[in-house]
Amino acid sequence: MVEKFVGTWKMISSDNFDDYMKAIGVGFATRQVGNRTKPNLIVTVDEQGTICMKSQSTFKTTEIKFKLNEPFDEMTADDRKTTTTVTIENGKLVQKQCWDGKETNIEREVTDGKLVAKCRMGDVIAVRTYVKEV
Repeated sequence: MVEKFVGTWKMISSDNFDDYMKAIGVGFATRQVGNRTKPNLIVTVDEQGTICMKSQSTFKTTEIKFKLNEPFDEMTADDRKTTTTVTIENGKLVQKQCWDGKETNIEREVTDGKLVAKCRMGDVIAVRTYVKEV
């Protein structure tokens, strides 16, 4: 199920990301950089089923390694310490981050050859779209 996400994905668009970053509590200066950054997303899976998701840009590179349905500690690109769980729901890779009594989720799906990531915090939704590099 995870195989369709494997590869290197290049961001082609990002909509409403500033409002999403505001909703999760990201400060002004970091939001300015975040809005200009167009990271690649690199997804791999090893023989043991451990998934690696790396967000790579000239500004910052972050990497998480996890197994589906197993909570883990994550240090996000904006320096939040979260307890994160990634699941597969209806063919979508859903990353739920919890911190300080708050919760956000990032729902990724592959459709029409594109990876679409919907970042949700309350009623704020940002949509970031990637195409697979060949």
